Amino acid sequence: MALSLGDAIIKATSLSLPLWEMYILRSALAMLVLGWLTWRNGFTPFGSLFWVIIRSALLVLMWMSYYVSLPLMPLSLAAAVYYTSPILITIIAAILARRWPRPRTLFAIALGFGGVVLVLRPDTSGFQIATLLPLLAAFLYACAMVLTSVKCRSDDPFALALALNIAFIVGGVFLGMFSGQEGSFILGPWQDLDVKLIGIVAILAVAILVGSVGAAIAYQNGPPAAIAAFDYSYLVFSLIWGGIFFSELPDIPALLGIAIIVGAGLLALPHRKH
Repeated sequence: MALSLGDAIIKATSLSLPLWEMYILRSALAMLVLGWLTWRNGFTPFGSLFWVIIRSALLVLMWMSYYVSLPLMPLSLAAAVYYTSPILITIIAAILARRWPRPRTLFAIALGFGGVVLVLRPDTSGFQIATLLPLLAAFLYACAMVLTSVKCRSDDPFALALALNIAFIVGGVFLGMFSGQEGSFILGPWQDLDVKLIGIVAILAVAILVGSVGAAIAYQNGPPAAIAAFDYSYLVFSLIWGGIFFSELPDIPALLGIAIIVGAGLLALPHRKH
């Protein structure tokens, strides 16, 4: 709920707060809390700083790809395409293990692809190449999660979140060097802060804290298949926020595509061993 609300707010403020400024301000606030949590938890050195940096860079690029897509398409449809990530994680894990996926998994992959086609409908006149950005975001997220599982499994989730927000600030500063383009969501000019924008940034900081840290703790302490199934509630909340904030109501084929993607993602999840 927190992550989808934050993404809806970013979509709503895409013309008033450029992405690079949002990266810096949101993460600066989040780091105050994360720094305290990391210190309180007792910071231990990362297993490999190199892989933590790569993981953080992948996630910064992932969120950038996803956020850039939000002004171009309804929130619920962007979320649906992005949530092909469990299927992509399955594919990447199979490639790394050099093991052909099981028939059930192959069916889930084909089903998920069909759902994406129904959501995006590339043969329609309104299709834009930029609407493939959520798919790129899903791929980058899948790479980051596989990397987390393989190289960062034992690292403190608070420290990982702190490293991620440092990467957001670095990315924001880098993009800010090219800012000043009027009307650009990514490289727009710096916006002076008023009470409203400060409140928006504070809500975004809370959303990224609750969503990223909460999900990390959940995946470390609960059955991954069960947690991942609840993770799909993002799509439900994105439909709710899209309807409330933007009066975005997906048509029947898009709703069917969303349902197919959810079903394919759940089908791709590994079964618990009894």
